[in-house]
Amino acid sequence: MVRSRSFIATPPGATIKEQLNDRGMSQKEFSARMDMSEKHISRLINGDVQLTSEVAVRLEMVLGVPAKFWNNLEAIYREKLIKVEAENTMDKDEVLAKQLPYNQMSKFGWVPETRLMKERVINLRKYFEVVELSLLENRQITKIACRRLAITEKGDFALIAWAQEAKRVARQTDTTHINIDKLVRVLPEIRSMTLETPAEFSAELKDKLAQCGIALVFLPHLQGSFLQGASFIDGKKIVIGLTARGKDADRFWFSLFHELGHIVLGHIGKTDEITEQDENEADLWAKDELIPKEEFEQFKKTQDYSSISVCDFANKIGIAPGIVVGRLQKERCITYNMLNELKEKRKYYYITEICERFMLIRHSRIVTLFL
Repeated sequence: MVRSRSFIATPPGATIKEQLNDRGMSQKEFSARMDMSEKHISRLINGDVQLTSEVAVRLEMVLGVPAKFWNNLEAIYREKLIKVEAENTMDKDEVLAKQLPYNQMSKFGWVPETRLMKERVINLRKYFEVVELSLLENRQITKIACRRLAITEKGDFALIAWAQEAKRVARQTDTTHINIDKLVRVLPEIRSMTLETPAEFSAELKDKLAQCGIALVFLPHLQGSFLQGASFIDGKKIVIGLTARGKDADRFWFSLFHELGHIVLGHIGKTDEITEQDENEADLWAKDELIPKEEFEQFKKTQDYSSISVCDFANKIGIAPGIVVGRLQKERCITYNMLNELKEKRKYYYITEICERFMLIRHSRIVTLFL
């Protein structure tokens, strides 16, 4: 017997057991009369095996109850069992659904707007492409490498939701086969884009990465995820998702190179989850790729962190001054309130398909504008 809040599924075996008790017949004798093993009869009574049409005919012969009765009892049991399991699964999923930022997801147009919890669960199952939300705890489904500032249980669900949208959007991006060697070759060209405005580099950056088998996606920030970026393999392409958490251009570029670091260092597609060591390695790779270590150490020896000196050094190594400032601040060479005038500030506006209908934007995918 299996229960849920609204349903009870009682196997036909319970009725068989009643018949045996009324007759004072043991299961051993009954199995002999049925010409079936005691083990199978025991499982039949407990509802562990299906009561087939053949067994129904045998029951009619032995117990004198029509086969039609037993077949009907089995059909009712299977139907109730499905309802019980569905309701119990729904109850569990409703608890998980409350951990997801559904209101914000619906605001972005990722899921339909609704206040009904059961509808939310169904929408979320379709959104995540799973039969039940508990499967989101399976690392084989949600495995990603990401850069974020804090980790919480609720934040994990927000991260998973954000990564799923990145996956959905990335499916609209055509890429070549994954080619890490080519990515390494174009890294200097990508690095030089730090000197350009977003209007100049955005399309070219996406195109260069697509030629390496990487789909670059920009999405709005989900509250609680503390997310800067994430990367993972989806099918035959690698997806890099970036979020506009903060306005500084140096943070954008570091987040991008951090994700590129995961790719170059071979962290993407690992059977195990991304470790803290992997995150630290990607951080170090990104720092040194943007600003070569030896040159940065030489610059620090001068201890001249004036605006002119920083700009001269940035010009020498061919990178935006704001990235040098960010590195100096991070390594506590200067305080976080110093030289911020050298940092470019970009505000990212994300326009979803819902907004596009109102603003008459022609594209069917998410559009990113840099101002």
